[in-house]
Amino acid sequence: MQLPMSGVGEILKAVGDFGRFQKCLILLSVIPCLSVAFHQFSQLFMVSDVPHHCDTSWIRAVGPNLTEEEQLNLTLPRGADGQFEQCSMYSPVDWDLDSIVAYGLNDTQKCSSGWVYHTEQPPSLLTEFDLVCDKKELNDIGQAIYMAGLLLGSTIFGPLSDRIGRRPVILISVLLQGLFGLGIAFVPHFYVYMAFRCVVGASVSGITMTILALATEWIGVSSRPKAVLTSHCCFAIGQMILAGLSYGIRNWRLLEIAGSAPIFAFFLFIGVLPESARWLVTKGRVEEAKKVLQKAAATNKRSLPPGLLEQLKPEKQTKSGSFLDLFRKKHLQKVTLIMSCAWFVNSFVYYGLSLNVTNFGLDIYLTQLAFGAVEIPARLTCIFILQRFGRRKTQAVLLVLSGLVCLIITGIPEDQPVATTVLATIGKFTASASFSTSFVYSAELFPTVVRQTGVGLCSMAARVAGILAPLVRLLGQYHRAIPMAIFGSGPVLGGLLCVLLPETLGTDLADDTGDGHPPAEVCENAINSSQNGQVKGKDGGQDNESTKTTYF
Repeated sequence: MQLPMSGVGEILKAVGDFGRFQKCLILLSVIPCLSVAFHQFSQLFMVSDVPHHCDTSWIRAVGPNLTEEEQLNLTLPRGADGQFEQCSMYSPVDWDLDSIVAYGLNDTQKCSSGWVYHTEQPPSLLTEFDLVCDKKELNDIGQAIYMAGLLLGSTIFGPLSDRIGRRPVILISVLLQGLFGLGIAFVPHFYVYMAFRCVVGASVSGITMTILALATEWIGVSSRPKAVLTSHCCFAIGQMILAGLSYGIRNWRLLEIAGSAPIFAFFLFIGVLPESARWLVTKGRVEEAKKVLQKAAATNKRSLPPGLLEQLKPEKQTKSGSFLDLFRKKHLQKVTLIMSCAWFVNSFVYYGLSLNVTNFGLDIYLTQLAFGAVEIPARLTCIFILQRFGRRKTQAVLLVLSGLVCLIITGIPEDQPVATTVLATIGKFTASASFSTSFVYSAELFPTVVRQTGVGLCSMAARVAGILAPLVRLLGQYHRAIPMAIFGSGPVLGGLLCVLLPETLGTDLADDTGDGHPPAEVCENAINSSQNGQVKGKDGGQDNESTKTTYF
């Protein structure tokens, strides 16, 4: 939904585009952004692999005095490497101990009485729910279900925030995340764990989507990138905090409580959280909009000209372009398909690297710390690269580099964990910078009338990639290089496709769909079209800037 700017926009300029009021809103987004990083990657530290073997205590009934070594030698087969098999055992027999020792056991079967884990660490998801052998895939499936929750949340809470308002949706989402996040710490079964994680994912999507939309609706156009950059940097800091938190708290249930409980601190600032003035005006609640605008002006220490608020009148909701508008014209078809592909492969390689933190061979806590730390310079550097080299080259090169790093990793021997981790960190840097580029580039490529629809479609593609990334990791059981080869091939192809897009550096945003002009021509003529939109805004029409929803 595109909100009107003609009345509210002029008043917001008098209130202040980026004063203390808006800065408080950005600070409010810090707590949710930190919690997002925890829920996104915490499961990686709850299922760290530990040595295990089948529980063969059945033999104790006939040999109670057997040592542990004797028990294992009699009841477990050995693999080609001479080690005991982890997922199979000799079938129990109704013999006495002397017969077992004399003749030995030959028939094997899968573990039937659970597993024994050789670890002194507190219980983890893996050891408590036996996520090994035939149930090993449940780990990646659980991560995929969380990602599916993110997609579900964006489809539910987006329209809901347009219907009942930004503030109620934020509060509902925070409450759901807190309750179900804490509830995860008390689940009795892994399937219940996955269901709760799906709800948490949906609430995470509702929080990040709505609170950033609320912030951008209060912030002036020139300062909106600050809000997006702040959220991205907080997400990176959250990953670093996760590394320290998971290192200090090894019990998975306590870790879940420690990561979920802080979100309730958000309710301490419930009185500071405002509703969107633009949304209130759209819904005809003008008096409420006047009150919140007066509060914002007072917070920013600005005085509104006499009679300015009286000019605020109820306005009709402006209808944005439809999904079909993106495919009615050839140049928009190309932009839509290529950018959707770019978002898909970008999310694919980002989560492909992030979710493989346990497989690179070095300490997972240090690797996670490096992965989080590298995102901050990546996001900040992206701003300068975009201004120096433009959007198209930056997007294409960063995607290709992300893919090439993954392809190079496939050729690194397993006994070279340092080289693998360094390359993975470089890949995380380029993937993160590419993600920030996508936010800027997409908003500039799509015309105003279909901008939010286009960015929303691209974000949907990224969500789908997030769901598929954990499932692709399952292919590693056939060969360890297969997942990375897939994660690397997509970005290379997506980066090459981005060369076909027009450059938007130095051009104003286009208002309409270009009347059939090719992309380059649309961008060249964007200044004229946006100037027409600005004149229209002065006459009481719509501002040419639409409020776009931002996603992680």
